[in-house]
Amino acid sequence: MVDRRRASLTALSTLARRPRPELTLAPAPPPPAAPQRQSLIVDNAVYSSGRRVATPDSVAESHEWLVEDPERLVWLGLYRPEPAELGELAEQYDLPELAVEDAIKAHQRPKFERYGDTLFVVLKAARYLDAAEEVEFGELHLFLGRNFAITVRHSESPDLSRVRRRLESEPALLEKGSEAVLYAILDAVVDGYSPVVAGLANDIDEIETEVFRGDPGVSRRIYELSQEVLEFQRAAQPLTGILAAIAAGFDKYGVDEDLRSYLRDVEDHVVQVTERVEAFRLQLRDILTVNATLVAQRQNEEIRELTEASIAQGEEVKKISAWAAILFAPTLVGTVYGMNFDDMPELHWSFGYPMALLAMVGVSLALYAVFKRRGWI
Repeated sequence: MVDRRRASLTALSTLARRPRPELTLAPAPPPPAAPQRQSLIVDNAVYSSGRRVATPDSVAESHEWLVEDPERLVWLGLYRPEPAELGELAEQYDLPELAVEDAIKAHQRPKFERYGDTLFVVLKAARYLDAAEEVEFGELHLFLGRNFAITVRHSESPDLSRVRRRLESEPALLEKGSEAVLYAILDAVVDGYSPVVAGLANDIDEIETEVFRGDPGVSRRIYELSQEVLEFQRAAQPLTGILAAIAAGFDKYGVDEDLRSYLRDVEDHVVQVTERVEAFRLQLRDILTVNATLVAQRQNEEIRELTEASIAQGEEVKKISAWAAILFAPTLVGTVYGMNFDDMPELHWSFGYPMALLAMVGVSLALYAVFKRRGWI
């Protein structure tokens, strides 16, 4: 746990109160209508003794309920708030500036920090998309005080409305305060990991089949799935340290024993998830090695077949070359004496014709013997 000094939030809060400048220019045509952004406050509830007693319309109104009775609990659910809007809320509830900056920027790693009496927790939710066969990650920021819980979502998951309904159906649990909200959200995030683990396991089984089937596109899928597993590991693994720090704080500040036992159950689930994810990472590494080996074997087989074809082609070329050379000798003699010149040696010799035939046959036989001995024929 990190303890940081609180800082002023004036710079952030004034963004919400800054008046618009007066315009003196001629009126311009109205701009095209922009798409409406989803409401900042998803839910705003005040609880007393674990039961909802009010649903205020504004942040200031919900804070007034706490001023009237500090024993109440305010739970604000926000979705992608603007910096000025979150700055005004932070000033209202005296939230630490550094944590607010993290919540505005998002893209944070899971972590747990303590700023005086305020806890700041960043969680990474995950859900498996069956249609796309991929994992979608969401980011959740929690500000927890003695009598308030503020959740800031930057994605569609996790669905905190289900968490809220669960706690509202168990007033005895919600009565335990913001620690109960923290436990329920942690439990929901970790439970959401189970379908992801099942989906990744199914994808790995399919990849193993594709590897031994020789699918040419399997290497890319192995790489993409390995990246998802690594990102999932970065989301789940830090929860081990976060839960240990939260459990230590629960022990130190004497939080209800039931909550501490619930938190230990969440810790057990996190350990199981992290072990499975690590096993996935090692399994994908082995699959990638096997795939590389099989690809190399297929390439070697193709090279061997090409080499055998080249050797066979070379043998045919040698045979053709040998017979061409054998036939070339008599062709050369016949061509020379077929030129019909009057002044040629042995042209009028009575044994010239049989000697020419004998020479052609003799040279051909000699070349045949040479090529035969060399294995060309």
